[in-house]
Amino acid sequence: MEKKIIKWGIIGLGKIANKFATDLATIEHAELVAVASRSQENANDFAKKYNAKKAYNSYEELAKDTDVDAVYIATPHSFHKEHSILCLHHKKAVLCEKPFAMNLQDVSEMIAVAKENNTLLMEALWTYFLPHFNFVLEIIEQKKFGKLQELKADFGFHPTYNEDSRVFKKEVGGGSLLDIGIYPIFAALSTLGKPKNIEAEATFFENGADSSCSMIFEYENAKAHLKSTLLENTPTEAVFTFEKAIVKINTQFHEPSTVTIIKNNKEETIDFGYETIGYSYETEHFNHLIRNNKKESNIMTFEFSKNLMQTLDDVRKVIGLEY
Repeated sequence: MEKKIIKWGIIGLGKIANKFATDLATIEHAELVAVASRSQENANDFAKKYNAKKAYNSYEELAKDTDVDAVYIATPHSFHKEHSILCLHHKKAVLCEKPFAMNLQDVSEMIAVAKENNTLLMEALWTYFLPHFNFVLEIIEQKKFGKLQELKADFGFHPTYNEDSRVFKKEVGGGSLLDIGIYPIFAALSTLGKPKNIEAEATFFENGADSSCSMIFEYENAKAHLKSTLLENTPTEAVFTFEKAIVKINTQFHEPSTVTIIKNNKEETIDFGYETIGYSYETEHFNHLIRNNKKESNIMTFEFSKNLMQTLDDVRKVIGLEY
């Protein structure tokens, strides 16, 4: 049976949308048909670059387009709820960039609208679908090296401070926690689950956005030391300490990377032979869900997205960060 071609639209045409569109072009039976930006010029340029037939300067026009099966939402964090709901009301399957929204209340509302419209919705946390990360999840699940006792995960880079940049704008969810802290937190939740206790401290820019956040998640028999920062370049690794070995996801752990296993003073590094930027894996999964008429991912479940947002909300409460 011939596979259904999934016809995609993209809303918000920044850096991440370019990466998504690049990988979409590598996927069989998928096609970029429409893009939308607030600027017609931007939309035209993007459409030309990635061979999309239609370029809109209105998100609503794209949402109404009957040619579009699925929409990838890549607008700033604070618009995720609004733009997801817009597309869901037009029965478009929605793959929304992480963080899903600004808080748990928004996420719950998005999920409710998806259910009301019987339409697929998923948070685009690409790391969950990457082979190297699943390799580590399997080690944990099978207790290959005994119990997981400690996780250390960080994500830090040092961009030039610019109040006009989305990364620093507090009102659109800028700052280290929502933008990049979500990845170390995701690493903890997906491997150790919800913490019993959270300790956290943060530093802030003058505009109130958090510049760095250090966290300790406490579990029954394990601890996670997590960090996000916009003040320095950090290794951006995830190091899992087991009873019988150390497993390290090497630099840029959240994107295609290698895994090093350290056991009995011997090191083995596994290369996963990635050939795309890495967005292809979540997109393939999403296309599969559409073809099988699923309304929720069995990997990036609604429950997981809610737990992730709840944990981000809990950390914000501890450090006194309000949007």
